[in-house]
Amino acid sequence: MNKQHPLLRCLALYRYMPWKFSFTAVLFTLVNIGMAWQLWIVGQAVQDLQTGSAIIRLADGNLDYSLAKHWIVLLILVALARGVLQYIGGIMSLIIGQDLLTILRERIMHQVQRLDLAYHWRHGMGEMVTRTTRDADKVRDALINFWRQVFEASLWVLVSVALLSWYHPWLGLGTLFFTLLGIGIFIAQTEKLVVLDRVVGDAYDHVNQELSEGVNGVRVIKSFSLEQQRIAIFSHLVQTFIQHARTALAYATSRIPLPQTVVALSHVWILAIGAYLVQQGAINIGQLVASVLVANALVFRIEGIGRIIQIFADARSSAARIWELLDESPTITPGNEPIPDGPLGIRLNQVSISAPGNGNAILMDCDFEVAPGEVVAVVGMTGSGKSTLAGLLPRLLETDKGEVQIGSPWAGWRNIKSFKLNELRSRIHVVPQESFLFSDTLEANLKLAKADASQQEILNALAQASAGEVLEKLKDGLHTRIGDRGITLSGGQRQRISLARAFLAEPSILVLDDATSALDAITERRVLENIRQLRGRNGYQITVILIASKLSTILLADRVVMLAQGGIAASGTHQQLVESSAIYRDLVGVDHGQ
Repeated sequence: MNKQHPLLRCLALYRYMPWKFSFTAVLFTLVNIGMAWQLWIVGQAVQDLQTGSAIIRLADGNLDYSLAKHWIVLLILVALARGVLQYIGGIMSLIIGQDLLTILRERIMHQVQRLDLAYHWRHGMGEMVTRTTRDADKVRDALINFWRQVFEASLWVLVSVALLSWYHPWLGLGTLFFTLLGIGIFIAQTEKLVVLDRVVGDAYDHVNQELSEGVNGVRVIKSFSLEQQRIAIFSHLVQTFIQHARTALAYATSRIPLPQTVVALSHVWILAIGAYLVQQGAINIGQLVASVLVANALVFRIEGIGRIIQIFADARSSAARIWELLDESPTITPGNEPIPDGPLGIRLNQVSISAPGNGNAILMDCDFEVAPGEVVAVVGMTGSGKSTLAGLLPRLLETDKGEVQIGSPWAGWRNIKSFKLNELRSRIHVVPQESFLFSDTLEANLKLAKADASQQEILNALAQASAGEVLEKLKDGLHTRIGDRGITLSGGQRQRISLARAFLAEPSILVLDDATSALDAITERRVLENIRQLRGRNGYQITVILIASKLSTILLADRVVMLAQGGIAASGTHQQLVESSAIYRDLVGVDHGQ
């Protein structure tokens, strides 16, 4: 389906429910045929009344209502059948509308998880939330109204024009002309509405982003007494959104009457040409009455389309925003090869990477190697690329140039791009400084690393992370719900839980991105000593990268690598760097010879 028609692409999702779609289409087809049949019956009844055949006075003076009763009973039966079919069709349209909404949201969620970190850096959380909620809801509303207004109205245009043409060709052709002209005006006006709603959607993105930051950053806001400032910013964004929404609504309201008036001219046409045809004997009074009723129903249906022009214009804009996300191709594509058994080290070969968007270089032509089982501390000033380096190893980010390799000096090195992505990330685990815990139980958070972990394995992992005391303080133990992002735990407790989760995963390479910054020196030493005793799932000693800012962390490493000016400025033991590098001494705060 052409990418220039996003709403049609959403309608194409009906192919995933062919039986529901077909059944609903048949129901609405029967409903509209039944409507035309009703109006034909009314016309026949009126004609029989006009000619005096509906009610006949018998020779004995009594009245014979048999023909009138016939029309009345038939009319009631058709109306009842239409009502039942209309009700079932309405329910079915709601069901498949919800099914389509589910499909869209599942696709959005899947795509959000597929896209790399660089994409998420360029697009904020508010944008993702808007597409999943507001935009998806607007598309769902359009898909439901598709049945009630577009599909059913289109059927009624065909059925009514066919009935009118059966009465007389001029009745059908004139009505078809005014109807198509009015619908054409409707369609022409939607282009401007789509543009206006796109602006509304962008404004809504900003509102969502500010709201997300206001909730997630509430501690910082309160710490610096920024409540009034943030409220003022949020209020300004809301007012901007309201202003754009009013502009779009005003445009729609001012434009809808014109096409409705054009369609309503079919009334005038039928009355004028119909009266002439009755006079000429081409049609009878009953057929004229039926034609007027058909025109009434047609105008009502087309006016219904006019009333939802805003819905469809909004949906086109929202669908475009959704498909922009769904059509985004991940820059990180998985390889096909399994990771071989054996201990794993890391080697960077002429690696360069720039910041997404502005193109500023973060790392340039970096070369360094970490042997399997080695514990290496990576240090550097803020912005030197330490966290970027951590993201490169499990392919959360992609290099612009060069290769990130894993393996060993004796077994050889291989580019991580050649390996299956899920397997790579299960063997290389990164624990960030900001410990993210889900609003679930402690056990559920830990089992994210290993779904089939036994309780004993969980307890062992907690002990290795010095988190046993955390468990003891929780009222319900492993079944305690720890709140949004682990809000019920302290920073140090959250870091230890995150470390325990990483240990439970049994990786071959463990990257701690300042993941012990909230721990005291004694606890940190105990945790890192435990890490040295850990073994990966293949039984070999774990390779550890410590991205560190504390001297106590650096001293626990076998070797230190210092990043500066986008490259490796120095490498060696702590003592070697103290003696040879003034930049290193300033960075860690020690004097020469200390």
